Amino acid sequence: MKAMIPKQHGAWAMLLIPFLLGMVKGGPVFWHIPLFLGWLFLYLTVYPVSLALKKKQLQPYQKWIWYYGFPACCFLIISVYHKPQLVWIGVFLLPLFLIHTHYARRKNERALTNDIAGVLFFCSGGLASCWLGTGILDGWAWFLFLQSALFFVGSSFYVKSVIRERKNRTFAYWSWGYHLFLPFLSALLGAGWAFLAFIPSSLRAWFFHGRDWPVKTIGILEIVNAGFFFAVMCICITS
Repeated sequence: MKAMIPKQHGAWAMLLIPFLLGMVKGGPVFWHIPLFLGWLFLYLTVYPVSLALKKKQLQPYQKWIWYYGFPACCFLIISVYHKPQLVWIGVFLLPLFLIHTHYARRKNERALTNDIAGVLFFCSGGLASCWLGTGILDGWAWFLFLQSALFFVGSSFYVKSVIRERKNRTFAYWSWGYHLFLPFLSALLGAGWAFLAFIPSSLRAWFFHGRDWPVKTIGILEIVNAGFFFAVMCICITS
């Protein structure tokens, strides 16, 4: 039986990087293990749920919703039992999930609004991870959340501008404008040299647009860019 795995490869970076940044800043503890496993299975659960809504039929996806949803609930319950305040992260996630279901029903998951909602959804993993490590939801947790959100929204803009919207000049202007201000938006949040993590994003948005590259090449470059972002952020939050 072949596992039903999400095909959006960029989403794995969004799943991992904010969570790991929160763990680096907050300090790794044992409870990060059930929290991450719950977070992982929650992500996996959303995929068959989305397909069921899109196809308007539950039967082909029901077993996968159960296979992923049950362990997600178990691991997340363990995390919330240890730190009950984490339930507020769930409250924050609910409207973002409802936005996703709205677009899934209309078979328009690629809409930019849905992408932004997805970015905020994933970046909240960093909030939970940092909160779990430090014991408090402090300014650093929100800093990591916002920096991650800025980065991955930019990634969404760029990928759309060179694939699905590559012939849409207006969308390209939106992407260029966002990336023009991206390092400055990061700098406004403080924390020293963290804005340097966004320089490659801005450069690739300006200079790589219009190149007829395969989707695989674009994906590899995004992975490299995400790795650079993660490395610079780690240096900034630990120095």
